[in-house]
Amino acid sequence: MTNREIKEIALRQSAEDIGCKAQDFLSDKNVVVPFKLGKNARKYYKEPISCTFVSYGSNIVAATTDEISDLVTEYIGKFEFYHCFETPNMHWLNDKLIERGHKVCFMAEYYLPDVNKIADMECLYETRILGPEDFKELYLPEWSNALCKDRKHLDVLGVGAYDNDRLIGFAACSADCDEMWQIGVDVLPGYRQKGIASALTSRLSREILDRGKVPFYCSAWSNIRSARNAVKSGFIPAWVEMSVKPKSIVDEMNS
Repeated sequence: MTNREIKEIALRQSAEDIGCKAQDFLSDKNVVVPFKLGKNARKYYKEPISCTFVSYGSNIVAATTDEISDLVTEYIGKFEFYHCFETPNMHWLNDKLIERGHKVCFMAEYYLPDVNKIADMECLYETRILGPEDFKELYLPEWSNALCKDRKHLDVLGVGAYDNDRLIGFAACSADCDEMWQIGVDVLPGYRQKGIASALTSRLSREILDRGKVPFYCSAWSNIRSARNAVKSGFIPAWVEMSVKPKSIVDEMNS
């Protein structure tokens, strides 16, 4: 699989996630469309979603409900597209959204593999390929980035690092879309900063590509440790997202 093919798959998936066309993300002009969660959208997306802003670096594609369409259109026309994902401009949007019962919710940066940069990385510890049958006893807080207890049926593949027979690092992926599997990784505190996370992430990425799927990786902008791991493992920033949800849902998350 080439980098171009990987990006094309990601663009198609993002279009399915919000109800636009894949080529909309490549325009030099912002695009506003009615929000529609496709039947093959990423499985962790949950409605209600009032708006989702997506940028692959050329523009913003905003998929929005009718209720706030005018605000969204004004916002992305008022500020430079990449400033729409940060303060202070975001406060302009959020203040107006609150008046209509909505708030800015999730924000994240997503990474795709560069097939020319994913390399065999040595791990200081023995590594083993793991499957769903091995995950049953691993739905624990220390592996909460690698596995998702609420979506066990989507966890499909993993790579573990072992100190003797003790699992000390674990990268796993969930089949969040038909063609794309999302990677999460955890390393026990006493074993961090030894290159274990990047060795596991890069190994798992190759295993995913070997199965004809696209690995992808997500982190918060502020999670420097996670972002560094992505880059070290052969991933590059690909797109960013910001969502808007009803105020009651956001307030409940913060309660």
